[in-house]
Amino acid sequence: MVFSRVTILVVVLGVLAGCSNRGDDIQLRRIDKPGEGPDEFAILPGKELQAPEDYASLPAPTPGSANLSDQNPKADGVAALGGNRAALAVGAASQRDAGLVQHTSRYGVQSGIRQTLAQEDKEVRRRHGRVNILRLGPTDDYTDAYKRQWLNSHAEQRRLRRLGIETPSAPPPATE
Repeated sequence: MVFSRVTILVVVLGVLAGCSNRGDDIQLRRIDKPGEGPDEFAILPGKELQAPEDYASLPAPTPGSANLSDQNPKADGVAALGGNRAALAVGAASQRDAGLVQHTSRYGVQSGIRQTLAQEDKEVRRRHGRVNILRLGPTDDYTDAYKRQWLNSHAEQRRLRRLGIETPSAPPPATE
């Protein structure tokens, strides 16, 4: 019994497609640390230990929470640039941002938008994750998956100018 090349190719591709289960969270970018050693970027040295001026002012120990000697690079950067470290805390919008929040929500706010977007993004990644099975040549799955959703800023600028809407100047389009 002799099989044609097309039949063998279809069977091989079917077997490869069947082995492509990547789990629930499909990663579009493949950034892995090489080797089995430690990840040097995951290690943050602690701040120097200092004796407090008043031991009664120390917070009560809370397992799993931040430590006074833990590094917080984002808050340190905000403070170094003259900002308020507390602005990084997740919570409700501050009073100074109330006008901005009111203006952006003037047409209504969809409840649960973060969960909806997360589900839609998961679906895009799931659909795209099964397209490039063989991975021939260098690919960027993230770019491929989301390319249809990119905005063409120059076309939008031309459209707005045709409508008579003032737009800021933009650099000329890149030539390829």
